[in-house]
Amino acid sequence: MRNAVFTLCLVVAAAGFTRAAEPPAVDPALDKSVDRALAFLQSTQLSDGGWTTQGGGANPAATSLSVMAFLSAGHVPGEGRYGETVEKGIHAVLKAQHENGLIASDGGQEMYHHGISTLMLAEAAGMTDAKLGDEIRKKLVKAVAIILKAQRTGAGPERGGWRYHVAPGDGADISVTGWQIMALRAAKNVGCDVPADNIDRAVDFIKRCQDQRSGGFDYQPNSNVTVPCTGTSILALEICGKDLHHGPEVLKAGAYLLKHPPKWGMAFGFYGLYYCSQATFQLGDNYWAFFRPLLHDMLFKNQKDNGSWASGGDGSFGPNYSTAMCVLALTVEYRYLPIYQRDEGTTDKK
Repeated sequence: MRNAVFTLCLVVAAAGFTRAAEPPAVDPALDKSVDRALAFLQSTQLSDGGWTTQGGGANPAATSLSVMAFLSAGHVPGEGRYGETVEKGIHAVLKAQHENGLIASDGGQEMYHHGISTLMLAEAAGMTDAKLGDEIRKKLVKAVAIILKAQRTGAGPERGGWRYHVAPGDGADISVTGWQIMALRAAKNVGCDVPADNIDRAVDFIKRCQDQRSGGFDYQPNSNVTVPCTGTSILALEICGKDLHHGPEVLKAGAYLLKHPPKWGMAFGFYGLYYCSQATFQLGDNYWAFFRPLLHDMLFKNQKDNGSWASGGDGSFGPNYSTAMCVLALTVEYRYLPIYQRDEGTTDKK
């Protein structure tokens, strides 16, 4: 299955992002951990194809993260052991899209749901060329339009960013902005129109959130530096264009992460591991060589007998969320998700 997915990735390489030069090396401990986690997620999928956070019905964000966890390990819709699971999950998110293009079930944090769901649809569109792929692309165009509409304008410090709602008035922050940038990057990779001006304004917002003294990134401009926001900002800048790749802001933030790595149980810990894994993998070389064993030690040691992860920081969202985020952090080196591709000028030191 993994070699088949890798071949599919090579076919769409002309979309403009660099693909891995060869299938990922086998790491028995890593593969075992991921396989156990995916078995757990399959067991908690709802009958309608969705996943929930803490009780209640299907949640678009939790569903999208769970689907991406399977995709990130090389499991595509309609094929193999998890083919039906993945396909049902994608359909659940497609059904959750409103007529205006918004994908959300929580009006209080609609852009979290929407950004994560748009990212998943863009990634899934790049990993299937079947009838489902055409359906995804049609809905993806409407989802991208919502993100572009929701980007903050004006002259205030929030300009260029995003926050909880489509409508303006609640400012902007790095956390919500990170999901939108990833979604736009992934959508552009599969042919969606994403104007360069929107990306430029987003980059300017992120740069305004950097603390010049420490190199870390604030949640909002001139607020407080956090490890998760630093990882988010590194990744966002790295995927926003070659001229930003390994730029001074990124390298300064990378040095901050080396001095202040994520810790188990920290605030928003699973979110932090997800973004810091991608950030250090994009930076490559000594950054990834430092972070990889730290990540594996934390997650292998704290994985539960049923394959899930729970507790710590944002674990209150439930084991589906935390497990999906941990899988996504671990599988960055598999490089099956298009968003996980990187400049092959860096090296993989393990």
